[in-house]
Amino acid sequence: MEKGSLILIDYTAKVKDSDEIFETTVEENAKKSNLYDPSIKYEPRLVSIGEGWVLKGLDEILTTAKLGDNLNVDITPDKAFGMRDPNKVRMIPQRKFGDKADEIKAGDVVDIDDRRGFVRFIGSGRVQVDFNHRLAGKTLNYNVNILKVLKTDEEKASSLVKRRLLVEGDKISITFNKPELVISLPEEAFLIDGLQVIKKAISGDLFKFIPTVESIKFLEIYNKSKPASKAKDEPKAKDEPKAKDEPKAKDEPKAKDEPRTQKK
Repeated sequence: MEKGSLILIDYTAKVKDSDEIFETTVEENAKKSNLYDPSIKYEPRLVSIGEGWVLKGLDEILTTAKLGDNLNVDITPDKAFGMRDPNKVRMIPQRKFGDKADEIKAGDVVDIDDRRGFVRFIGSGRVQVDFNHRLAGKTLNYNVNILKVLKTDEEKASSLVKRRLLVEGDKISITFNKPELVISLPEEAFLIDGLQVIKKAISGDLFKFIPTVESIKFLEIYNKSKPASKAKDEPKAKDEPKAKDEPKAKDEPKAKDEPRTQKK
């Protein structure tokens, strides 16, 4: 396939020696490993051939592939995440991690000194942090299916926007009024961190892969919220007839005063 071709692929990537799955676009395979995350939508990945969107070794293989191919390839460290560099392993005082120092454990990914690494072990108040990539020095195995080559401008635009903007694709409307392209965003996208940077990146991709587009307009549409429908008033229960006042008992006649006994 030519450099710059946009394709959709499904793949599952493993560490060759351990058969550990570390990345996949296939939900079934994710469930077989400890990677599965129900909040993630597992779907084919968009790749531009020869643009460095995937590992160098995989990119080279895709240039020789064709639609419908099912590839099973090994990628050596020099074309994956590089060889391990012992100089990138450091011992750091545990107290340097501040309030979270007591929570750190082996295997954690940490950010310190403006670098990201993973904890190899902890002991005697010190933490060994490896700033090599976790898969550095590893030979990787990729199983890849070439599902589709994108041909139309509509297909390319839809896939390029979805690649950058983490919103359900059917909630984004894309309209071509060539040479203008209009992208309507749903309200849930308005508060995404770095949205302006994302829109700039999307525009760059669209100009590059769809040369007929000369201007791009982003529409942020706000819909008036509908008032909650009120439940119909239930008919009031009829007042029960009041019990008739019972007739008051007639006052009984007062007993006459007994005649007083006369004193002798």
